Amino acid sequence: MRRREIIAGLCGVAAWPVVARAQQQSDLRVGMLGGGAPEGADRYLSGFAQGLAETGFVEGKNIVIEYRWARGEYELLGKMAEDLVSRHVAVIAANGTNAALTAKAATTTIPIVFGNGGDPIASGLVENLNHPGGNVTGVNALAPALIAKRLELLHEAVPQARAIATLVNPRARNAQPNIEESKRAAAALGEQLIILNASTDQEIDAAFAELSRRRIGALLVGTDIFLNSRSDLIAALAGSRGVPAIYGFRRFALAGGLMSYGTNEAEGGRIAGLYTGRILKGEKPGDLPVQLSTKIELVINLKTAKALGLEIPAQLLARADEVIE
Repeated sequence: MRRREIIAGLCGVAAWPVVARAQQQSDLRVGMLGGGAPEGADRYLSGFAQGLAETGFVEGKNIVIEYRWARGEYELLGKMAEDLVSRHVAVIAANGTNAALTAKAATTTIPIVFGNGGDPIASGLVENLNHPGGNVTGVNALAPALIAKRLELLHEAVPQARAIATLVNPRARNAQPNIEESKRAAAALGEQLIILNASTDQEIDAAFAELSRRRIGALLVGTDIFLNSRSDLIAALAGSRGVPAIYGFRRFALAGGLMSYGTNEAEGGRIAGLYTGRILKGEKPGDLPVQLSTKIELVINLKTAKALGLEIPAQLLARADEVIE
């Protein structure tokens, strides 16, 4: 363990405000640790910058952000987290559950603010949402809780589909809980659910080939950080294979996906940025309750619906926050 971490550990969490004040007078650094790619996190990052600005911090002016992106290769996260710890960053902002858990394993003294993750209690990030304690807090993106609603919306848009597949990244920490929730939701709708795994671009291609071979009627795409970073590829494959699909992030609908339903990434990033700024000013992460990212948006791409030969019900269109024509 490095000397600075030993000292911080001996002093306990009370050392965090002291570290923050000391670093404000020199090079104040934040580590951004992501399991995906920056191209898949641009909306989150813009929100994060806004949240930081609201607390008085601007990258390149009075703060430096060290970025580390695993691009879906989660085995790289450990060394990336250790590198950020060795650079004595004041806070680690972790984008995704895998990144947050890896950061938590790397340090018990540097504050961690997570975002874009699943259930923080089930994953072991915190034990209590209102009083997280320790060095971890952040934003709960409600990922598992929205699965049933996505399947319901997909069923409403494609009622003729008798078999639905879900595309998941088996290497994601929340993969199994999300699969179980998907199975429960599909059973409630009387749908057959088929699990397709993909953790590389080649496996995504293979999954869509399997979709076509088995003539599966619709697709639910998981909200893993890696899959999110492949929005253009996945939306393009769904279009070329003629597969109606629903996603967890707006970027998929903008890329040509049929529809998306999920939390607003920019708002989640903004909350994470606000918390990062508050910690830099001296607040303890354990005293900051885990926030819920409650801005939920439904986006429907009518152009894609027409290309797929689908007639989206009027009542479904009326509920959309955004319709792409």
